Amino acid sequence: MKYDRQSMCSPANSPVGAGDDVRAMAVTLHRVSRDELSVLAEGGAPRPPARAIADGALPPAGIAKRALQQLDAGKSELWCGIFYMVREEDGVVVGSCGFKNAPMGGQVEIGYGVAPTCRNQGAATEAVRELCRLAFAASEVQSVLAEVSPANPSSSRVVEKLDFARGATKADEDGELVVQWVSKRKRDLAFDARADDDGTSRPVLRADGDRQSGRGGPL
Repeated sequence: MKYDRQSMCSPANSPVGAGDDVRAMAVTLHRVSRDELSVLAEGGAPRPPARAIADGALPPAGIAKRALQQLDAGKSELWCGIFYMVREEDGVVVGSCGFKNAPMGGQVEIGYGVAPTCRNQGAATEAVRELCRLAFAASEVQSVLAEVSPANPSSSRVVEKLDFARGATKADEDGELVVQWVSKRKRDLAFDARADDDGTSRPVLRADGDRQSGRGGPL
């Protein structure tokens, strides 16, 4: 079970080039509630309060099922929950993202997807940047992994822009060929990921070298 690795591909009539970031979209991550996960796991479409949802923005049922199974097993909501990507301009849900499991060996894996009409506008870049901030706020995380299909140049460009390093190519659990992209903890900066009462991620960049553990609220 995984996020659609083709979800970051551009539509056929939407050329990809150096100017993709001109229309950068500002997004905020909002945690998907457990009740909403249950609806998603059954193939339904929950309606988050006061938010419209772009067509194709919600995660697949299998992703929600995996999140619920991990939560039922007692794993931390920080690493097993799902985020809505909410466009700040109008509050529309344009995609989803999250961590795939708790960190293992100092590494945590991320997944993300964006609605077809909202691609190539910077939403994925903003969401992945936010996930990295949350991840590196936890002292046990030394690197963040993103597995991307080599046939998906848009998604590859997202992680390249965020200084992920290209690693090995391998077959995933479904036999699909993927490239492993890894971002390592920066030794001279620290991120303190804070959360508002509504579960909104509010990361704060600090340069004092005093790293704090990630909070469980945002995810």
